[in-house]
Amino acid sequence: MKNNLLPIAKEGWSYIGYSVASLIIFSILDLDFFQLVSFVFVVFFLFVFRNPERELPHFEQSSVLCPVDGEVISIDTLNDSEYAYKVTIDTGYKDVGILRVPMNGTVLSYRKMNGTRLSLEESQVLKTNENISIIFEDSNENKVEVLHTVKQSLCGVHADLTEGSTVAQSARYGLMVNGRTELFLPQNFRLSLIIGEETTASESLVGYFS
Repeated sequence: MKNNLLPIAKEGWSYIGYSVASLIIFSILDLDFFQLVSFVFVVFFLFVFRNPERELPHFEQSSVLCPVDGEVISIDTLNDSEYAYKVTIDTGYKDVGILRVPMNGTVLSYRKMNGTRLSLEESQVLKTNENISIIFEDSNENKVEVLHTVKQSLCGVHADLTEGSTVAQSARYGLMVNGRTELFLPQNFRLSLIIGEETTASESLVGYFS
């Protein structure tokens, strides 16, 4: 896993580069309207692909931090043998799209499914949109599954992870611009989030393993 420490996420370099090139060309041709449009795109992409530093709060070893910026839109109780809760977080264009590791441990499972980038208003779209599923496991065999699903987005979801790799809490591992994240949590988990709460990746506490 390569930790991108630059102020702009690497996935956004090409978008910004093409916009800057267009701005230069339209400036040379003295096309004022297209200059303005290109400048707006440059500013937009700089904002969308920003990669700010985040401070890691001092929580207990058994803590799980939020992997994304966004808003908690639902918390569901599951009738499942492995997971007891599902927390859904919506990430929009105004939110930082950088994905961060929620807990210390290893990547037990990693799967990416290519697909569409449609609105998630219809439940069937959840099965066809591009998504990434990751299961993190700590040293006590506690597991958290994270499912990132893209909505209507200018780019797909990216993650730089491999199965079996060791990960550190709060480390950057990918990018999702405008999407939805579902956290699947086990029975022995004490949840700290509430519906409507605004989350910040690596700073907002999801809860603790008991």
